[in-house]
Amino acid sequence: MKNIIIFFGIITLMFSGFHSSIAQEHQKIAQTGCQFLSVITDARAAAMGGAVTTLDMGSASLFFNPAGIADMRKLTDISASYNDWITDIQHNAFSLAINPLHGRFGVLGFTVQTVDYGGNFYGTIEDRTGASDYINTGELSPSAMAFGIGYAKALSDRFSVGAQVRWINQDFGTFTVPVTVVVSEDSSSHSTEQISYNKRPVAYDFGTIFKTGYKSLAFGMSVRNFSKEMKYIEEGFQLPLVFTLGIHIDLMDFVEMAGPRQSAIFSINASHFRSHAEQFIAAIDYTLMNAISLRMGYVNGNDEDGINYGVGFSLIGLSIDYAYTPFGVFDSVQRFSVRLSL
Repeated sequence: MKNIIIFFGIITLMFSGFHSSIAQEHQKIAQTGCQFLSVITDARAAAMGGAVTTLDMGSASLFFNPAGIADMRKLTDISASYNDWITDIQHNAFSLAINPLHGRFGVLGFTVQTVDYGGNFYGTIEDRTGASDYINTGELSPSAMAFGIGYAKALSDRFSVGAQVRWINQDFGTFTVPVTVVVSEDSSSHSTEQISYNKRPVAYDFGTIFKTGYKSLAFGMSVRNFSKEMKYIEEGFQLPLVFTLGIHIDLMDFVEMAGPRQSAIFSINASHFRSHAEQFIAAIDYTLMNAISLRMGYVNGNDEDGINYGVGFSLIGLSIDYAYTPFGVFDSVQRFSVRLSL
């Protein structure tokens, strides 16, 4: 037991050092768009605070580290997730991975993400004629979605690589904006112009996983949402780029215990974001008889959500997961996922 404590103490210090070394001297805000790409929809991952960079998540690995699908043993893996997000926003995600010839030529995957922003919104602009304070410009129906194609391959029994390309569409509708035309030094005219706020960027994800050979210990890294800069009118922005290092091990590797099969996966992630402060995440996933799972994750660096909880049930290739996240002033967030492996 003493060796276990020392071992994980070293690992924790290592990741804490990473977290401190990349800490920013200034607060990074309002630097990215398409923030729905940063929201965790999968219930198992959410219950662990997102510390799943090196874990077997089936086809859902494409949302966290595309290299994760390389270790698929079944022919097909399908997952669907529902996220009851804050302020009545709903996120949905679907993933599919196909493993022909037991991964001999790699594993192919597909992902879809959609966002329901909770209905229509009313647009207004400043009334520059002075007749009133503002003018109603009609209803707006924002929407967002992403479609991805990924591929991963185990280059050896220890090392896997993966990548994914995603086509993203975020549509905030057509806005009416005021336009002032200077006629002379003493006069000007006022009119409006229609501008479409619809962007279709392309994003790239990359990842690796390395199994050390020491029990179940594995390291991994991922880079997600890499893209070129875009503009809304005059303001440039990029997607929410994030670089993550991860590590996990099954604590039951160190325990000799008779009885039903058990696992207690301890996972740590350290993430560096373009748009906000770095995060250090620690999580545990305890599973009994490959059927019932209890999960908890702690996220250091978030203002509202810190501790996440979740449960999971698995039977004959079918898994159902649930996650609950207290979210400060926004009450709570609940997520549900269903996964089928055939």
